[in-house]
Amino acid sequence: MARILVVDDDRSLVRALTIALSARGHDVVVARNGADGVTQVSLGSPDVVILDLGLPDVDGVEVCRRIRQWTQVPIIVLSAAATEARKVTALDAGADDYVTKPFGMAELEARLRVALRRAPAGPDTPTVLSVGRLEIDLVHHMARLDGAPLDLTAREFELLAFLGRHAGKVCTHQMVLHEVWGSAYGNEAHYLRVYAHRLRRKLGDAGFMLHTQPGIGYQLSDDPG
Repeated sequence: MARILVVDDDRSLVRALTIALSARGHDVVVARNGADGVTQVSLGSPDVVILDLGLPDVDGVEVCRRIRQWTQVPIIVLSAAATEARKVTALDAGADDYVTKPFGMAELEARLRVALRRAPAGPDTPTVLSVGRLEIDLVHHMARLDGAPLDLTAREFELLAFLGRHAGKVCTHQMVLHEVWGSAYGNEAHYLRVYAHRLRRKLGDAGFMLHTQPGIGYQLSDDPG
């Protein structure tokens, strides 16, 4: 019925999910850490992702953010953390639903049906964005200029990736802050000035690609004008 990617390092839970979901006709693929999960989303094009937040390498919320940089595949979070703050953080990062452990299979199957009904149609964003001399690899979380990797912090990469997904368009301060820093941000334009300065410095002679629209926002373009 559906190709489901389970990203979880709990072997007992993964085995139970695989047996139960396969019995219902689903094709189940497993990733046991966050990095492998992001790669599997890129290579396997699942219909739904079931994501644990407590992964051994990368926090599940960060995995969610990375996946959302190029695809709108439905993500159902599984977590033992039942606090409202944790739920809000996961949903703000792009999760579609949040299921608290322990849970019943009937409930999870119902949530899967809802997620599949809401799944978007049409192609997703490419996993590698090209803007002039710049390549932004959304899966491996890295950028290259003229084929050479750029040494970017996680936040610098997220800012560059967001602008790259909207290359040629002006992104307002509020848009960038909401998407890169989170929904609680919107008036901290000084954050953007600092990070834009850092990006231009690291882009070197290609720093002209990051355009400032005074009082409005930023634009990534290979047009020197």
